[in-house]
Amino acid sequence: MKYREIRYKDTLNKYSVIIGDNILSILPKKIEECCPKTQKIALIIDGKVPKKFKKILSIKLKKYKLFFLSFKASEKNKTIKTASFFVSKLLSKNLNRSDLVIAVGGGITGDLVGFVASIFKRGINFINIPTTLLAQVDASIGGKSGVNSFAGKNLIGSFYQPTLVLSDSSFLKTLPKKEMICGYAEILKHAIIKDKKFFNWLKINTQKVLSREPKELIYAINKSCEIKMDVVNRDVNEKSLRMILNFGHTFAHAIEVKNNYSANITHGEAVLSGIILVTRLSHILKICKKNDLTEIVEIYNKNNLSYTFKNFSKRNFISKLIPFLENDKKNNDDKINFILLKKIGKTTMPNKNKISLNAIKKYSKIMAQY
Repeated sequence: MKYREIRYKDTLNKYSVIIGDNILSILPKKIEECCPKTQKIALIIDGKVPKKFKKILSIKLKKYKLFFLSFKASEKNKTIKTASFFVSKLLSKNLNRSDLVIAVGGGITGDLVGFVASIFKRGINFINIPTTLLAQVDASIGGKSGVNSFAGKNLIGSFYQPTLVLSDSSFLKTLPKKEMICGYAEILKHAIIKDKKFFNWLKINTQKVLSREPKELIYAINKSCEIKMDVVNRDVNEKSLRMILNFGHTFAHAIEVKNNYSANITHGEAVLSGIILVTRLSHILKICKKNDLTEIVEIYNKNNLSYTFKNFSKRNFISKLIPFLENDKKNNDDKINFILLKKIGKTTMPNKNKISLNAIKKYSKIMAQY
């Protein structure tokens, strides 16, 4: 069975990200390798995951004592209250630290279950099986876990590396196109911040990725994971460099919070909007050239993605986002800490471009004129 493997290692942790098509059959062997003392496994599964995968997992993991727990995944349900509920369930099943918790679902599920694993008895083995493109290329990599609060997204959380990530592209075959676009946003972001050659590849192959052509899809997932893993390896706890992965997310999180995490705007669509807005801001501040913005917009236009930022091209829409920028996790004073674009393949470093809310209000008028 063919699959790609990316290895992560720091001073405290090491794990593999395995990427391929129809690779769930290797899970038992991998559990034996990385969790040899496991006897009980709690699988917390997003209710939207097709039931056939639960059946497959039941068969593959039949040697273990299994507990299936359903999670209605949504940003509104990704809370400390929900995390507490699942911790109570694990306690009631008397799992110990040598046992295993598996997340089966998208990024919301992985974030929540990773957080649960990190606080349960101060840490239990955790395997992430991401089932959406967004989770496979972004949320499952890097060890961030957490929940939302009334004040903003992912403001309660921890860094907790998984024992294994298993990204099986067979989960993506029934994924709605809107969810494919959601994941593509992070693929594009990774190319923009780190790899012009990959960006040029996406110019040609984006439609094949969105159409789930196996060769191109697995290549894009693997390449995106490599880029994120490289950044994470050099800054595990997001003290400096890793913040560049938040390119476009300052505006994106503001869009999501302002819209009360409405399903009408997915995280990826918000990121696609944020990428355009922050690239416009980068050009206004003379940090990147107009041609960089033009190249990015061309990918949007060519692949029918321009709808994501159309409304946020109006000044009043941009102005309404400003109050929601203050709670961004990169901020460490009363200014907004932006990651800006120097050129395709390179961003500014964190803490180098802090902009006051008043200045952003001024720039919003110019940003809307593009």
